[in-house]
Order: sequence, then structure tokens, then C-alpha cells
Amino acid sequence: MWASILPTASDARTMDRDIRQAQLLEEAESLFRSIRQPATGLISDATEVSSSPDGKWVAFAGTIVDRLDGASPSRICLTELLSGETRVITLGPNTDRLPRFSPDGKRIAFLSDRHREGDLQLYLFDLETGAARPTPRVDGRVEYFHWAPDGTKILLGIASRGGRGAGMHGDLQDERPSRELWMPTVEMSDEAFCWRRAWIYDLDAQKVRQVSNAGTNVWDAVWCGNHELAAVVSDGPGEGLWYTATMHIIDLRGGDSRLTFAPKYQLGSPSCSPSGHFVAVVEAVCSDRKIVAGDLRIINSASGNVNYVETKGVDITYTEWRSDRVLLLAGYRGCETVVGLVDASTFTFRETWSSSVITSGGPFMISGLGEGGNFVMEGEGFTRAPEISIVQEGKYRTVRSFDAGFGAEAKEFHSTESVTWKARDGLEIQGWLLRPTTRAPHPLVLIVHGGPISLSRPTWGGRSVLIPMLLKHGYAVLLPNPRGSSGRGQEFARMVIGDVGGEETYDHLAAIDSLVAMGVIDPKRLGVMGGSYGGFMTSWLITQDPRFAAAASSSAVTNWVSEHLIGNIPHFCELFLRDKFNNPGGMYYHRSPIMHAQNVTTPTLNVCGARDRCTPPSEAVQFHNALREHHVKSVLVTYPKEGHCVRGLPAVFDYAARVIGWFGEYMPGGTTATTSKGRTARESV
Repeated sequence: MWASILPTASDARTMDRDIRQAQLLEEAESLFRSIRQPATGLISDATEVSSSPDGKWVAFAGTIVDRLDGASPSRICLTELLSGETRVITLGPNTDRLPRFSPDGKRIAFLSDRHREGDLQLYLFDLETGAARPTPRVDGRVEYFHWAPDGTKILLGIASRGGRGAGMHGDLQDERPSRELWMPTVEMSDEAFCWRRAWIYDLDAQKVRQVSNAGTNVWDAVWCGNHELAAVVSDGPGEGLWYTATMHIIDLRGGDSRLTFAPKYQLGSPSCSPSGHFVAVVEAVCSDRKIVAGDLRIINSASGNVNYVETKGVDITYTEWRSDRVLLLAGYRGCETVVGLVDASTFTFRETWSSSVITSGGPFMISGLGEGGNFVMEGEGFTRAPEISIVQEGKYRTVRSFDAGFGAEAKEFHSTESVTWKARDGLEIQGWLLRPTTRAPHPLVLIVHGGPISLSRPTWGGRSVLIPMLLKHGYAVLLPNPRGSSGRGQEFARMVIGDVGGEETYDHLAAIDSLVAMGVIDPKRLGVMGGSYGGFMTSWLITQDPRFAAAASSSAVTNWVSEHLIGNIPHFCELFLRDKFNNPGGMYYHRSPIMHAQNVTTPTLNVCGARDRCTPPSEAVQFHNALREHHVKSVLVTYPKEGHCVRGLPAVFDYAARVIGWFGEYMPGGTTATTSKGRTARESV
């Protein structure tokens, strides 16, 4: 039946070690070149927006691909909101990011590692002279910073040289110069080298000094007026202590620190009103530091009184005070991105804008304009390239698009739609279905998001070449948000805790059943893939159900005991499994895919990064060998320079080619139908 639409780009060489001449790899690279326009100087992505105090400009970190090797650098860019005129104002080398206007609008502070790769330090750009200068270097890397309300000082969040990134960033193993290869690695049990501190840079004196106490680890901090800080702290630097961190007010005049809020769950996105009277913070159950989506708390910094603010079903991810009375918020509600305001005199929330097709991501998704709820944002969607946009009186307007060539490729997206289905226990589950231009029923690739407390949203389809390639080869793509995902409230998010690989398993399977019953999906051509926690779920699903024709698991956990003892997130394992690794026959055992490998019949591509500390490559090795023990077709692909999930060039081309080739071998897709003029013909179901 499918012989007439077998993919012409199938290439048997995609499982060789060197596939640089393979057709699918050439296709991946060609698609990337079309979307990103490398070596042209064009901006092809934008993030970390910051509006000027006068509301005329927005600064952002713009990605400019200069070569097909490693990570693409970002530069500080300026867009005039009236005309859309955009210019690049820094030249690196390496990376310039996180621009922030000074309160008087005359300077932009930003982070750069131009002096030494990976060592982010604070720089100042003078808008009048166009000159950028470094500030005094600190012993450690700057993770974040904030201008004081009066503009005379800058708060710096400093991670010590040994400080590790959040699990979501997948700490890399150190890569040393060849002359030091003989030297051993040394890891201590007390993590004394991982402290995070709060420092202050005084612009007049041009000096930096540490202001947090020696025994306090500062995960995040913001100005609380001009003389105090509101900080999320713990009494040690271990990553697991973040999950029990508390909110303190640190007095810069005397060094005193007082507890203001001890949450039940985790804290993120703190901000303070200009006077320091109120502290806003998000409390949420979290799987990863830096990914916090949940309930809004507004704390009186003097009395410590906590106000629990109802936000009408929105999981808040971002807070920004526009005045002592007005708090700007952004977050997710189901399949929608939502922005709103809180009146601090009544603690009431008012929604000002929402969209189910336009979203924005990252910790700095929007930047306010005045007190009325207007804001700028980096907007994007499945078929919408990143753009600087402005929302005024609830109306969205594009200021400057950075579509460098994606529009021509977006034709492969026949439709993008939010879908819902019932889980086996009756709970409604949501997700996104992307359909190709070929005729239904389609082969399906189920892509499971990481976290697990995260969500799939309408992110730009050109950020990765994989999804456009899947659609081009005739595969439908399902992006589910099962129980445990953000955007549905804290009770929904907590459903995965203590039940990893439990009922959420059937949320995914019920989605497939629903689409098959609708005639959208071919039940004989079902694939599953994912990275990080999505890699775990991919490996787990094929041990629980034989329906999948092929699987591609990346950066997975396959043995919770070894993940606990070898990976850098043992606290995550213990928290989400609600068990101990040395409990014989407990959750660590029963929810490990390797313990159920005898049930697998699905050919599996196992992918890992050799430098991954979060889910070490040994996890993929174990599952690969367990499958081989049971005579299941398995291939193990290890990228020597990659960490947690494949991110660098040209490895992403290689990865995409192998995944497309793998699915093409075991569940052939359909080619795009074309008219006699060679244009895509969009066929309806």
C-alpha cells in the first residue's frame, strides 16, 4: 500500500560511523543553511529582551551563525520599536548575552566571555559613545545581574569556578588541553568548590565586593530597594539543597540576613517593587532548577506576610514590577501563553494578553513598557520565526522578524493544532499535533518533552532541523503534555512525583489510540523519541507496550540506581521516585527500563553525549547492552564533544540524519506530494 510513497531520501549508511557523505546529512545541513543563513551576518534568533526606560528601544541577544562548528554565538542587538530598524552593537568574540538597560537608559550592561571562552563577566556598553568596557573581573562566572533602582550599583550572581550548571543544562565533563591529559580528575564529597555568592559592583568606585555571608549559598537574588537584597538561599552549595531553599532579605548596610518565606516547594523568578516593600516570587514543584512555573506569592519584605495570589489557572514563569503597585506577569495556561497584571493594593490578577499560537520562552520572555500592561517580547510559533514584537492595549504587532529563510521551509507544516484526549482514568490531556502535507493516515513520531515538569509549546520549528525534516518525510509529530507537565496547575504537575513511569505512560498511549480512532495515524507506523526525561520515557514506553515500530532515545535514564550514584542529580531521583536507591525491589528497580528489557521488540537508536554529567553515557550503554542480550535491534551512538542532548554543530546534522534514517528503515514515511509546477500540494484528510 505504501510502496508509492516510500521516502526517496532513505540512506542505509546513516548507521555508519562516518556519514558525512550521506544524503540525509546533506539534507539536514542544507535545511539549516536555508533557515539560518550562516556566514551572512543575518540575525536568525533572538532572546533575553530588555526594553529601554523611555520605551523607544529593545535590546536583545541575537544569534548570528558564523560557522558550522560548535555553538553559534550571540551578540547584543538593538531594535527601534517605532521603525523596526535593527543593528548589532557588539562584536564578541565568543558570546555576548543578557543585555539590560540602566535605569537612566544611557548604558547597557551585558555578559560576555570575549576574554576567555566560558568565563562570563560583566561589561558595560555606552550608548552615546558606542564603546564597551569590562568591569572588574570576579573570581567565578557571572550567572545573572540586576541594576540597582538608583542605577549606582549592579548586583552580580557569581558561581565559583567549580560551580555546576542546573541539571537542565547538562553539565559537561571538563575538556582539558592535551598537555594535561595525564592529570586525574578530582571530585570532593562536600562540594565546597560549588558555592554561589552575591557580589556588588559600585559604578562610581569601579570596585566589586562580596556581600553575601560565607556560609550562605545564593541561588538567585534581586534588589529590594537600594540597600537590601531578596535572595533564594540555602546553607550549602549542593545542587540538591536548592529544592529546600528559602527566601531571605539581606541588609547590605549591616550584613544581616532574615528569613521571610520558607516554601513547601521550590522558588524561582523573584522580583521586588522599586521601594523594596514587596517581593514577588513563584512557588512550584520543579524537576529542574531554572525551570519554575507555578503559583505567585507576594511577600511583605518588612513583616514577612505572604499573600497567595490567584492567577486564574496560569502557571507563572516570569515576574517584573513596573511600579510599587503594578506587577507584570507571564506564564502558561494549558496550550496558551498568557500575560497579565497584578494590582498590589488588592492582590488581584487581570489578564491582558494571551495566545495559543504565539509564545516566548526562556527566563526573560517579556519586558514591560510603562505601568499599563504594554510590553515587548520575542514572539515565535511553530511556523513563525523569532521576532521582536510589541503588545499594546492587548494587540500584538510584529516590529522586526528574523526570518532568514524559514518561510520557504514552513510549507512542510500542513497544519499545527492543539489536541486533547482522555487518559485511561478520564483525565483530560493536551498536546500539539503537527501534520505533514501527505495524505492521512500518517506515520507518527511521538516526541516526549523533558523535565518531566516542563511543557511542549509552539516553539519555532526552525530552531531544530529535525521536526521540519520529519514533516518533509511524511511523518506527523505529536508533542504531548502528560500529567506532570506545566500549565495545568500544581496538582497536575505533582501527579508525576512518586509515580515516574506510572500513569503518565498511559497518557501517551491514550493519545495514540485517539488519533488512530480518528483515522489520522497509521497504527502500524508508530515511532517514539525524546531527550533527557523524554529519553527515559522513550526507553520506558517500549518496555511497556509493543506497538512502536521504532524508537530513538537520547540522553536517557535507563537505570535509576546508576543514575543516582553516577549522575550529578541524585536529589532529582530521590525526589521524583520517592524512594531510596538501596531499597531492594523498590521504585529504583521497578521503574528502570533496563529491568524490563525482556519485553522490548522495538528497534532502538540510543544516543548519548560522552561529556554528559546529567545523564551519563553509561545509561545509554546499559540499555543498549540489555536490548542486545534479548536479541533486540539496537544501535548506540556516542558523540564525543556533546553533553546533555546534542546541541553543537555539525553533530546536530549527524543526529537528525540518523534519526530520520532510523525511522525510515522501520516505519517508512511518505514523501511530500507536488504539483506539476513543483510546488507543494497540501492534501486534506
